[in-house]
Amino acid sequence: MTRFLLWTVGGLLCGLMIHLVVILNLPSFAAHDLWDRVATRTEPGQLVVLDPVTVGADNPLGLDPALAVAICRLDISQSPGLIHGPLPDAFWSVSVFDTDGIAFFSTTHRAASENTLNLGIFNVVQTRLLAEKDIADQGDLLIVESKSDAVFAAIRLAPPHSELLEPYRKALGGITCQNLID
Repeated sequence: MTRFLLWTVGGLLCGLMIHLVVILNLPSFAAHDLWDRVATRTEPGQLVVLDPVTVGADNPLGLDPALAVAICRLDISQSPGLIHGPLPDAFWSVSVFDTDGIAFFSTTHRAASENTLNLGIFNVVQTRLLAEKDIADQGDLLIVESKSDAVFAAIRLAPPHSELLEPYRKALGGITCQNLID
């Protein structure tokens, strides 16, 4: 009886360990994660204003139909990235994501001066060099440090009325998405 009980407990523990390993590693095996979906729509250094989402239609990025959304993908391995431009006088937010689709920085219109988005994204080495350069002296530049060299930012505008959605989408087109040194 003791032998049967030991084999049963051992089998359960082995099964539990296998299940935990599979479940914890499953996200890394996903073929269509958020980064892949964004990468198919953008090139590094390019801002893409996303098409409006209609209720009930296919929505692979899980976007809110009431928002105007643009995506900026950057490769900051050679030089820092800059997202800059004027935005309407309304609520907006920007989030910066890594390749795992995890937002490591987010802010709203309250962090900007005069409704202008001015966001610099730096890797760890570039952040250390900021003290030696005058890049940080631009005053209203929001400095974001990324552990990854491949990032993307989602810029969202929330119009106060649905009639303003299209003009807000056009306003997003005025945002620049580039590396500081090309």
